[in-house]
Amino acid sequence: METKEKRAVPDNDVIDLRDLYFAMKRKFLLILAVGLLGACLYGAYTALFMDPLYTSTSSILVLSKETELTSLTDLQFGTQLTSDYQVLLTSTGVMDQVIEDLDLDVSAKQLRNSIAITNPENTRILEVSVTNTDAALAKEIADQVVEVFCKYVGDKMEVIPPKIIEKGKIPTVQSSPSMLKNVVMGFLLGVIISGGIICLIAVMDDSIKSEEDMEKYLGIAVLASVPDRQDYINKKKKKRRK
Repeated sequence: METKEKRAVPDNDVIDLRDLYFAMKRKFLLILAVGLLGACLYGAYTALFMDPLYTSTSSILVLSKETELTSLTDLQFGTQLTSDYQVLLTSTGVMDQVIEDLDLDVSAKQLRNSIAITNPENTRILEVSVTNTDAALAKEIADQVVEVFCKYVGDKMEVIPPKIIEKGKIPTVQSSPSMLKNVVMGFLLGVIISGGIICLIAVMDDSIKSEEDMEKYLGIAVLASVPDRQDYINKKKKKRRK
């Protein structure tokens, strides 16, 4: 009994990376144009709709004793206090007092969210940074936070209050948003989105474009093909020139 051999038809679910590469290559200028458009749009949005933010920083030094001689125990205790102070600096009591002193129209939570506290490595220094749309107000809040906190520690805790070693300055350069960063992000988003759409179209396109596609998808051998008229004309022109 005769059996017919079946041609192996490739799995259409397999994505050919070469096809995606050539699809991206053919649309390179379009991808570049969409990326530039995204950069321009995000840059314009940043300039027109995003408020510039300014950051001012005040610093305090955590003390365990007011003496010239410092033992290892004192240093360890000072390091522990530094960790505690990072939490206490934005406590509700301190925030409420700052709001009252400066007559701020914000809640304690909103004020807390505008404050960042950093502790440089291997130091007992705390840097209190305040970010605000008003540069002068950012400095005023930073200074008031450290002043209120130093008094708060002296009144509430049985330790030597920290000392203010540097008050904030009125910032002249905005800390955010960064125009360059946002323009680059807009460009990358444009490139990624346009490239993704092109790849999706290429993957979903199941039309037959060449003799190779006939054999690949239908398993049919191509016996003959009709050349493109324009290709035929171009070949004849080349022969005449030679």
